Amino acid sequence: MGSSNIRDVLTSFCPSMDLFAISLGDGRIKIWDTVKGQVQTEFVDIATMETSIFGKQEGGHLSMDYTCMKWLSLEKKKKRKLGGSLLLLGTGGGDVLALDVSAGQLKWRINNCHPGGVNAVSFPSHGTHIYTAGADGMICEIESMSGNLLSKFSATSRAISSLAVSPDGKKIATAASQLKIFNSSNHKKLQKFSGHPGAVRCMIFSEDGRYVLSSALGERYVAVWDVDGSKNKSASVSLAMDHPAVFLDSRCVNSGDADHPGLSVLAISEMGVCYFWHGKTIDELRNSKATKISVASDDVVLKKHKGAFPIVFAAKLQNVSVPASGHMFLAHGLLIKPTFEKVVVHPGTDIKLNISQDGILLPVGQSHKSRKASDIQSRVTALDRSNTEGALLPVPKIVDLSDEKSDIKPMGSKEKDELDSVSVCMEDQLRSLGILGSSDDTQSSTLVSKMLKGINLDASTPHKKVKATISSMEPGDAFKLLKGLADVWKSRTYSGKHVLPWICSILVYHSDYVKSQEPKLLDSLYKVAKSKVPTINSLLQLSGRMQLVSAQIDKASNTKSLVIEHDEREDESEDEDVDEVVYGIDEDSEMGSESDD
Repeated sequence: MGSSNIRDVLTSFCPSMDLFAISLGDGRIKIWDTVKGQVQTEFVDIATMETSIFGKQEGGHLSMDYTCMKWLSLEKKKKRKLGGSLLLLGTGGGDVLALDVSAGQLKWRINNCHPGGVNAVSFPSHGTHIYTAGADGMICEIESMSGNLLSKFSATSRAISSLAVSPDGKKIATAASQLKIFNSSNHKKLQKFSGHPGAVRCMIFSEDGRYVLSSALGERYVAVWDVDGSKNKSASVSLAMDHPAVFLDSRCVNSGDADHPGLSVLAISEMGVCYFWHGKTIDELRNSKATKISVASDDVVLKKHKGAFPIVFAAKLQNVSVPASGHMFLAHGLLIKPTFEKVVVHPGTDIKLNISQDGILLPVGQSHKSRKASDIQSRVTALDRSNTEGALLPVPKIVDLSDEKSDIKPMGSKEKDELDSVSVCMEDQLRSLGILGSSDDTQSSTLVSKMLKGINLDASTPHKKVKATISSMEPGDAFKLLKGLADVWKSRTYSGKHVLPWICSILVYHSDYVKSQEPKLLDSLYKVAKSKVPTINSLLQLSGRMQLVSAQIDKASNTKSLVIEHDEREDESEDEDVDEVVYGIDEDSEMGSESDD
């Protein structure tokens, strides 16, 4: 019931944008009609569609582990009847498939094309052949219509996590431990980049083939690499995001300079937020700020869909018009019931999309029934750095003091005292709501200490030790321990930093038993976690201010101690100088008296 995550969701728009394919990891592929907002076709048990040449496979749709998906257009301008489109798929078993969506059947399949799994599929704009890469470090070239394997070469000794082909088909980019650019005809390496520390999740070429854009697992930025054949191994531009990207798209910007064209970049984060950057030049793109497109959600929507968050999970950047407006086609809302919409984005203006509360999918371009609904649909919320800090604070109520009929009066000292006496601390409020238990939690603490066999919750425990302890427990003992840990966490007897790893490990290894025994316990844990979320921003602000004040106090005390020490040294030096002068005078006077004698 937390925030949605689309890292394992596969999506693809067909080139004409009238069809949309999605797979949620269950082996099913749904084809949506983006105009009617309805499911047109659903592919299930693709293995049973094969002919006797390949042999029938058992296991049903759950046995199909799709790892990548792309839609290839075979339509030709002169002979449209001979064209069509294929949905290309790669599987974790190493197979490559092509589905004929219009016919609703399997076009061809290559078994065990990449032992260990297919990680990426890509193709040039003409689409006559496709390229695949996988865990074996090989790149396969396949004829798109027949599925015949044309060539195969080794790009690296490690697994290739992502692959991209330039629009003209002359260059191939691979991502393993490094980013490499190959010549597609002779398979020679043209350029090498430093790449990403982690596995690259998505990678594309720009329209002109001059730039490669990439993003890796766990990295909150999009890197732009200049494919100019030079020895420069670093990225030209890094575009920051709040969460790692799962999808990338781009369009070239005509700036009048053919040698230094601009670029518009679209990215979707794994949390379902769409980002848009625009720059007439690469330098302008480097300094540009991301424009965010997200879906607005309220309590009514969350309650209706049982806590599922509406998100943006697919997008296509169609074109960029003057003076920097990005025209994109989005799929947003809920994964099981998407809404398709065309959006025009202006840099610097964040957009909040609205989801239909009644669940009806409206066709693209259909007018709304009321003007009020139209106004809500086109509402735009803009946030920038100048007002994000203030957004965390409560908005004060504005009172018109010129209104003589206003009943608002200045608050006196007596009323202030009454207000203070009525106020209740947050801990008492949480106890009244039943989120926190009673203050006497010695029994739970004793239970935890007994179950953990002397492990101290005042210190962090290594993850391996937690895993080994919990996995060796009986389900009944783990359930009792979970109840004790939940009570301890509620009462704040120990730090949540030390308690939560144990709770998490129990839920991972004994979740089925916990659900069967007491489902309300999970609701209680969720309620406690949810109650702590609103206080995080305030605590972070307070922590930052306390650190600032502490640093200023330390600086002032150090300065004061240095001044005092300096003054003491000056006083000591002055005393020493005086003593030396007096001693010199006495010595001279004594010598003079001796000479007189």
